[in-house]
Amino acid sequence: MSISHAPPGSPVPDISEKSRHDVAETTRPASGLDLDLEPIVPTSSRRTRVPRWLRRTTGPVLLLALWQLLSSTGVLTPDVLASPGRIAQVAGDLIADGSLTSAMTTSLQRVAGGLLLGTLVGTGLALVSGLFRVGEDVVDAPVQMLRTVPFVGLIPLFIIWFGIGEAPKIAIITLGVTFPLYLNVYAGIRGVDAQLIEAGESLGLSRWGLVRHVILPGALPGAMTGLRYSLGIAWLALVFAEQVNADSGIGFLMVQARDFLRTDVIVVCLIVYAFLGLLADFVVRSLERLLLQWRPTFTGR
Repeated sequence: MSISHAPPGSPVPDISEKSRHDVAETTRPASGLDLDLEPIVPTSSRRTRVPRWLRRTTGPVLLLALWQLLSSTGVLTPDVLASPGRIAQVAGDLIADGSLTSAMTTSLQRVAGGLLLGTLVGTGLALVSGLFRVGEDVVDAPVQMLRTVPFVGLIPLFIIWFGIGEAPKIAIITLGVTFPLYLNVYAGIRGVDAQLIEAGESLGLSRWGLVRHVILPGALPGAMTGLRYSLGIAWLALVFAEQVNADSGIGFLMVQARDFLRTDVIVVCLIVYAFLGLLADFVVRSLERLLLQWRPTFTGR
């Protein structure tokens, strides 16, 4: 049924009938007309793809080129900062006589010992504080108080307690590693969705089953983040620890180079610190990808 918009007896044709006829004509496909349709391609896919490794190395290469240019033109004198070529030559000499290799081995042993102890202490305290309310009341407040104390300021006290051997150096690294790991593991445990806990209880999981199958997997992303933070602080603590009463290690080489104004050796040691830190971070990120395969995340575009 249609409603006419024209008055009764009017010779004017019905507007609604005309409009329906026009719509039908416009929507009817033309016979014998082939439409050339092109798929819509996103703009990002039409751009030229540059390899990611090339994009990541562009910045360091440009920085080295600028550094070498400033050194060649005399803007940077050797007393201020040695040139990249000189630093590469010194690094080769230190590797050839074995001093750099021996120092790296000693420093790695100290970081490994402090990281292991700090991981055990930080994770253990976080489990006690995160899983039990009584543990939170007993553990969390003292930990929060201690973490506000700069661990570098405790070096004289550690020397009095542990002497001038390896113990104070490992203790400093352990203290620096413990707190970021504790905070991230504790936050990961308390950040588990309560509905997942209720679902596990409805499925008949015991308390240990909930901890093993629900709470610990849910806290694992936070634990891996805390481990990455702890690694960075471990190398920072090592720098301070090896410059106090040390007779070996990368920090000891830096102290000797400082006494003789050898900026080239100092830069070599800093590059070694950075390389070891990046290598440790790469190991943790690989472990993170392996353990967190069940959790797809956004990786950028």
